[in-house]
Amino acid sequence: MFIRKVMTRNVVTIDRNADISQARELMAKHRFRHLPVVDEGNLPIGIVTDRDIRTASPSSPIDDEDHRTEWERFSKLKINDIMTKNPVTISPLDTIQDALLLLHKKHFGALPVVDEQGKLIGIISIRDLLREFINVLGLEEPGTLLCLIVEEKIGQMKKIVDAISEEKISFGSILVSRYWEENKRAVFPYLLTQNIGPLKTKLKKLGFTLLDPMDW
Repeated sequence: MFIRKVMTRNVVTIDRNADISQARELMAKHRFRHLPVVDEGNLPIGIVTDRDIRTASPSSPIDDEDHRTEWERFSKLKINDIMTKNPVTISPLDTIQDALLLLHKKHFGALPVVDEQGKLIGIISIRDLLREFINVLGLEEPGTLLCLIVEEKIGQMKKIVDAISEEKISFGSILVSRYWEENKRAVFPYLLTQNIGPLKTKLKKLGFTLLDPMDW
């Protein structure tokens, strides 16, 4: 799925010369944690986060006489002083997998989305990706998650799907993950039913090992 399908549009932005208090107010009002900083041409030149604001803020109370200098210094800071400059961006034609890998690799919480001219057209965050994966996996519908350990060879997935279909059970989703034993995989079918007793018996008879997903 492409970024343009799941990104947040109509992005709230801030100027590099704005006060930090303005960024804090925008974040509180719109309930987000990442605020792109753009220039006059709507090109992203930075990004400021709630963590940046907390790090820059004095830890002492504002009425503490011994630390009044810290608060005076803080009141003079601008967004340009605390933002991450030259932010990593992503294209609307990249996939959500691309975004997830980039966020994980760079330890970011969000990425500005830019068009071919480099202008800001959206932002995608961990929250956006989590919402989309919940939707893709069908997790909002009541169901049961199974965990099967299977040999990594052709035909295994078909056996699992056939067994589930024969029981007239609908799929929410199915995921395949690496397993710590060589030549084996962990398969996670999310099934839209609570009645899986007969299915478990059938899968065991087919030679599959079933684990509690919480123990995997």
